[in-house]
Amino acid sequence: MAVKRVEIRWRDLDGFGHVNNSTYLTYLEEARDQYLTELLGEAVHRAVLRRIEIDYLSGLTQEDDYVDVSVRLTGVGTSSLRMDEAIVSVADGRVAATAASVMVHTDASRTASAPWPDAARAAYRGTPSCRPTGVADHTGG
Repeated sequence: MAVKRVEIRWRDLDGFGHVNNSTYLTYLEEARDQYLTELLGEAVHRAVLRRIEIDYLSGLTQEDDYVDVSVRLTGVGTSSLRMDEAIVSVADGRVAATAASVMVHTDASRTASAPWPDAARAAYRGTPSCRPTGVADHTGG
C-alpha cells in the first residue's frame, strides 16, 4: 500500500465551501500516478484508467487541510491492474471516499490493451496486499 498526502487547495472548493466531487478523482489520480510510477517505472506511461467506482462517504472542507490518499494493488491480469483506494482526512481520520479502479497497459499506439512487460510483472509480483487505511470500518470488510 502507498499513501500520498495531498493539501486541500482553495481551488478545490465549490461555491458551498466543500471540496468538489470531481476533485476527489484528482486526489485519487495523484496518488495512483505516484504509486504506479514508483512501482512500474517507464511501463506506467502506457497505462490508462479504464474504470473507476467511487463511494463518497463524507464531505471535505478547507478546514480538513490535508488528506491521505491510499492505494492498494488488489489484482493483476494479463494487461490490467485492480486497485482499492481511499481518501482520509488528516484532521480527524474520517474516511471521505473509497474507490476501486482498473488500469490497463496499452500497446504503443494506445488503442488496444497489451500484456504487461516482464519487468512490470516482476515489480508487482512482490507487492504486499493490505487494505487502505480506514476502509475496513466502512465497507464491512
